[in-house]
Amino acid sequence: MKPSLFFRTVVLGALAAAVALPLAAQNIPEPLSVPAPGPQTDAPYAPLAILPGGIVMPLYPPDSPYLNHERVAEPEKYNMTNGTPGRIKSIVNIHNPSIEFHTVGGNRNNGSAVILVAGGGHRTLNVGTESGDFVPFFYNLGVNTIILRNRLRSDGYEPRTDAVRDALQAIRLVRKHAEAFGIDPSKIGIMGFSAGAELSAPAAVAFKAFDEQNNDPSDPLAGVTSRPDWTGVIYPGPTPFARGENPEIPRNVPPAFIATSGSGDRIHAIWAMEYFDAMLKLGVPNIEMHIYGNGPHAGGLTDRSGTPFGTWHLRLIDWYRDLGFLQPPGVVTKAARDSEEFVNQPPPAPRRLRGGQNRPTVTPRN
Repeated sequence: MKPSLFFRTVVLGALAAAVALPLAAQNIPEPLSVPAPGPQTDAPYAPLAILPGGIVMPLYPPDSPYLNHERVAEPEKYNMTNGTPGRIKSIVNIHNPSIEFHTVGGNRNNGSAVILVAGGGHRTLNVGTESGDFVPFFYNLGVNTIILRNRLRSDGYEPRTDAVRDALQAIRLVRKHAEAFGIDPSKIGIMGFSAGAELSAPAAVAFKAFDEQNNDPSDPLAGVTSRPDWTGVIYPGPTPFARGENPEIPRNVPPAFIATSGSGDRIHAIWAMEYFDAMLKLGVPNIEMHIYGNGPHAGGLTDRSGTPFGTWHLRLIDWYRDLGFLQPPGVVTKAARDSEEFVNQPPPAPRRLRGGQNRPTVTPRN
């Protein structure tokens, strides 16, 4: 027998009143180990782990010309999830960008790693749903996770330059320290959500130019490639192919997994299709896209009221497994073999038209 509306109203009202009371008044201990930003000092801000066990490394040395030295000492600001003590919802005021390693130990570790880039419209970094929630998810698959804290437009930075640089620098830094963290340097991917996909998508096409521009012998990461071994483009903001742009695509562009809802998130679906279309026209192997009929924007691993879009991450793992990223460390992935074969393919021969004319051939850009 279902409780009456009156009964449910009374019970819910009582629960709401109880929650509104301080915990001490209810004889309940206060929450423990609630994350908080570090203190401000005269030195560059030292980012703290947002999840237990995280190892945090700044992206740039303290004297880097890419840092805003007038603000680099300012602490980050955490926005906590209402009603969930200890859970960070988002972060702002990021002036010393960093990565946070969460590794998998022992035989469970298959050497794969994913750099997570949260969204937030370049106003906030929504690390709760679009980074932190994925750490245990990937851990159970033997995959190491790295949370990127990149700089934001709301703090005075330009996403297409500063934030994309942060993403590419993160890939180089993870690869530089791969052995120390038990990571296979040929199994490092980057997955961005919404505004975060505005960093993961260009990372897949801009790595070549970035590596050439950052190869000075004084750079401790010189010679370490920023090419991701795969990229995730999840309900993306504008990709490099939006608004009619047509950037050069490296021949060894990595495979991509793309997912979004369609009519429920139309503009992001259009941006997803533009990225997919550019890769498909070139013939890039292992490009997969899922556009679901219904579903709201953002949310990470959210169940989405049981709709199919709530299972997109399972399709990601199907694709990920198929490309060989869940194999033991050191085993060459299908993704790497297919990419190498694609790079070494000769341009397609012209096709003959009726009347003896040659059909013009689009030669992939190198």
